Parts: sequence; C-alpha cells; structure tokens
Amino acid sequence: MGIKQIKLDVNEVTIGMFISGLDRPWTQTPFPLQGFYVRDLDEIRELKAHCRHVYIDVIKGNAPLKTNLKTLTSAPAGAALRKDLRITPSSKLPDVAPIKVRENVYPVPTVPIQKEIEKAKGLHREVFGALGNVLQHIEKDHNSVPLNETKRVASEMVDSVLRSPDAFTWLSRVREKDEYTYSHAVRSAIWGILFGRHIGLSKMDLDVLAMGILLKDIGKTRLPKHLIEKADRTRTEQDAYEKFVDYGVEILRKMPDIKPRVTSVVKTHCERINGAGFPEGLRGDRIPLLGKIAGIVTFYDEVTNPRGQKHPLSPSKAVARLYELRDVEFQPDLVVEFIRAIGLYPTGTLVELNTGEVAVVVEQNFKRRLKPRVMIVTDAYKRLLSEPMFLDMAEDDLEKQSRVDSGKAHPNEVERIEIVQDLEPGAHQVDVAAVRDQYLMGRSGNKILSFLKNRSRIASLFGG
Repeated sequence: MGIKQIKLDVNEVTIGMFISGLDRPWTQTPFPLQGFYVRDLDEIRELKAHCRHVYIDVIKGNAPLKTNLKTLTSAPAGAALRKDLRITPSSKLPDVAPIKVRENVYPVPTVPIQKEIEKAKGLHREVFGALGNVLQHIEKDHNSVPLNETKRVASEMVDSVLRSPDAFTWLSRVREKDEYTYSHAVRSAIWGILFGRHIGLSKMDLDVLAMGILLKDIGKTRLPKHLIEKADRTRTEQDAYEKFVDYGVEILRKMPDIKPRVTSVVKTHCERINGAGFPEGLRGDRIPLLGKIAGIVTFYDEVTNPRGQKHPLSPSKAVARLYELRDVEFQPDLVVEFIRAIGLYPTGTLVELNTGEVAVVVEQNFKRRLKPRVMIVTDAYKRLLSEPMFLDMAEDDLEKQSRVDSGKAHPNEVERIEIVQDLEPGAHQVDVAAVRDQYLMGRSGNKILSFLKNRSRIASLFGG
C-alpha cells in the first residue's frame, strides 16, 4: 500500500514522529527496528549522532510544521505472505485497538542469572515432564488427565522469568540432544512470558498465557505423524492438519479444571488479524490479546527452530520476517513490542563483532539492547579460543567514553566494540551449550575484571 513519507534533516526531528528510514543501514545504528516512534530527547540525540537525515512516515506519526509531502510507493509489508492465504493482500484490514504497554510493572532483574539458572534448570525438567505426562494421557485417551502439575510448573515458570528473564531464555535457545518433540511449546511459552512481562501483563494473565501456549498443540495427538512432519502439504492435507486446533479445544473443554481463557489461547493462536488464519478466520480484535501474543511467539519459534531442518534462521532474519508481516498477519505495535522485548540478539545468539571476533550473547542489557554481555569464542581470524572470554559491551563502551570525556583519549583512538551481525547457529563450530555452561557455572568476578583490564592487549593480539 502507499505510504506518505518525506526526507528530513535530522535536526528537524521532533518527538512523535515515526522514523521509517535512515541514511545508512539500520545495523550500523543503535536502532534495532526498521521503523520506530520518537519518544524522547535521548532518541533524537542518538539519531543526530548517527545520521544526517532520516525519512519520516507522516501517516503514522507527526509531520513537520511546514513541508511538502512526497508520496512514495513501497512493497507491501506482507511480501512474505503464506501461500495459503484465504484473502488477498489488498483487502482492507480491520482497525485494531493499540496495546497499552504498562512500563516498569516488573523491576529490572535483580536476581543474578547464576543463582536463578539452577532453579530454572530443575523447573525446565519439571515442565517437560508435566507436559509429556499430559500428552501421554491424551494419546491413550484417558478420561483423567493430570493437569494440576502442569498448572503449577507453568505458574512457577512465570515466576522464574519475572525474577531473571535470561535464565529461562538460555534454556529455550540451546537445543539439547534429548529434546522432546513438544519442546516447541515450551520454548514458545518462554517467549510468551518474556513478551508479557515486557508489556506489563498481570501475573494472572501471564499464568493463563503460559498454560495456553504449553497446551496449544495437544490436538496434534489426534493427527497421524506423517501429516505433522510433512513440509509441503496439499490443500486437502493442510485442511486436515489445521483441524488440530479444533481437536485441542475439544480435548480441553472436557477438562473441568481448565479455564475458558486458557482454551481461548489454544483456539486463537493460529488466527491472523487479516482473516488468513484458522480455524475460524477471525479478523482484528475478534482475536483476543493473549491469542495474538501466542500467534507471534509461535511464528517466531517455528522459524528459528523449524521442524526437520538443521539450519534455523538467525534471530535477526526471523525478526525481519516477522516485521514483514506486521499490519498483515500480526498487529503492528505488538510486533514492535515483541522485538523490543527479546532484543535483536536474544540470549544464546552467535554474533560477529566489528573486531572480527565471534561471540555468544550470554546476558541481556535491558537498557542498551545492542550492548549485551558476551563470551568471545574466536579470534579475529575465526580461530576458536582455548578459553572463552567475557565482555560486558555496555561497561566497555562506558569506560571508553569516560576516557574520551576526561581528555585521556581522542575519539579516533578509541575502538568501540559493536555487533556487526548475528550468525546462523553452529557457525564456526562454536558449541553454544558449552559456552553457556562455562558462563553460568564457571565464571568468577575476578576473571571478568582481569579480562576487562586486559582488553586492549587482547584486541592487539586479535588485530583489533
């Protein structure tokens, strides 16, 4: 569809404008989204530091006081539409109510990840066990399905993510050899809780969301295995496959202990705002908020962990595909907030630095998403290090800025460490699970301080 956007000198940017384009690649700036609203003066200062001019969308955001509009035609946001869409991309989308993000409902995590990870690992096993027990009972068509244990672990999983989001994120990002076939539901539930935490959902809503996502695929127990695993289904096969949602709803409605809102998540997680989803082809706000969230996190996990494929999409490519579907299949502001919630480089992502080194993101910096904590695992020539080394990119940046501000160093003499790109899982023979274990179980404060003090020496060795 057409958009109305204009080129604007960065000095004319004001709060309330929607930035739709930059004069340089997005990856070279601190802005991880391809489009954002200017919310405060800090963002304006950040824009001025990186750009000379920007492009603003005057339909979505504020326009300059005096300007001539220039209409530019762009490709539809839904260029990556599914082949089985039931309506045409040109169909007018229904209006949807913007979400209300409740900021600072949950404090910045204060529980150290090393402390929470032990609880999370044990709970992770309990979640798998409880969900597996439910599926086994359903497959055997037992009338009595043990749901109390699943309710308990779902609620405790919410508590764990609220205390320390990175702990459970680690467990969702790393694919273990003994992974169960239903691990997709567990990972999706973790993404859902992280997302819900970010937008300030209540604990009660988070419990419902977690339970609904964990149980969203139980209807697949009534489908033949070959139909579930087949990649290219015929239209007839796809219709048969899509019945798993109705089967799941039918199963849950026979369980007296299941809340109707949990069943609603299961029923609507495959619906899309343009009516292209199933089973009912609901549009817009006829899909409840928790169902919309479940749909987004399900899509994200499916493209980062595709069934039967060895090479899943990297997080940034998955985000790009999700972003293409904003305002087409998914509510646009929900997509934006989901990306804000998980970051462009979620915990467990393999990344390449501007020094040439490869690192693993081991912990988020919730104030500076593009400056996470990482473990460097190769040198500038992509040779594996005998011992991974820790770097807090935000602290490193602040220390260098302090040297410049105090006059101890010229800006040209200071090398800022940046993430250039994320890499496909398994690149350069990096064992992410081993890096995780070493970081979570073996690191010490003294080692970190020692590394930071010797960063300049290390950079020179690596050619940085």
